[in-house]
Amino acid sequence: MKEALPEVWPAPAKINLFLHVVGRRPDGYHDLQTVFQFIDWQDDLRFTVTDDREIARDGAVAGIDADRDLTVRAARCLQEASGTRHGARIHLTKRLPIGGGLGGGSSDAATTLLALNALWGLYWSLEQLADLALSLGADVPVFVRGSAAWAEGVGERLSAIDLPEPWYVVIVPDTAVLTGPVFAALDLTGLGRPITIRDFRAGQGDNDLAAVVRARHGVVDEAWRWLEAYGRVRMSGSGASLFIEVPDTAYGQDVVAACPPRWRACLARGHNTHPVHARLSSITHWGVAKR
Repeated sequence: MKEALPEVWPAPAKINLFLHVVGRRPDGYHDLQTVFQFIDWQDDLRFTVTDDREIARDGAVAGIDADRDLTVRAARCLQEASGTRHGARIHLTKRLPIGGGLGGGSSDAATTLLALNALWGLYWSLEQLADLALSLGADVPVFVRGSAAWAEGVGERLSAIDLPEPWYVVIVPDTAVLTGPVFAALDLTGLGRPITIRDFRAGQGDNDLAAVVRARHGVVDEAWRWLEAYGRVRMSGSGASLFIEVPDTAYGQDVVAACPPRWRACLARGHNTHPVHARLSSITHWGVAKR
């Protein structure tokens, strides 16, 4: 008996376990090194397939205009590229912060591609989906490919990496950090420190953007100084979210309970496999539906 496709499709957050800026590219972007890992804090999406080719989002999402919503853009990109006659209505339950460095919009877009690839019966390969995903944003392919990854380039050159799956406390200060100004303010002098996976496993690697963000956003600096009493603080992406690894859930719950109410706090488990991949592996091979 064929297993049913999910009704609710998760879009998990990611954290960057380190982020080095190793150079500036001729196109104005920056070359990076980073490691992505998923955590089980997530948005949820539901999809209703239609036969009228309309792509629409049901309901309002604070801070996200429907036509600029990455879920709508992802659905339209896949629809155009595949030539399908189907449409979809998208309902997004938004939990991840906007501008928090946790990849919420990119994750929503990737889950939309993964879900509609199955729901529309396209069964494109992961390579096809990842190529399409890159046009939506540099972080979207890692969510499409579905594995914790070592990343280089602008974040699109991905190699799966096996990591411990510890518990983290994630703190979201009450501010949104715009990525462009952070990179514009970054002094590349003294950077350009590429490391190896072996170096990373030995404990090397920081976030080169953290000093800029802390200097420009006092609330991030305040949260950093509060959190470092409990563990080694790291920043995800270009911020504002901060996190520490914790030894167990009891310790993590104590940190969350102590967090000042002006900041959001979450205890989340690290995962090396995207939850949509974990579910779809029993239903499809990429490119072929299981019968």
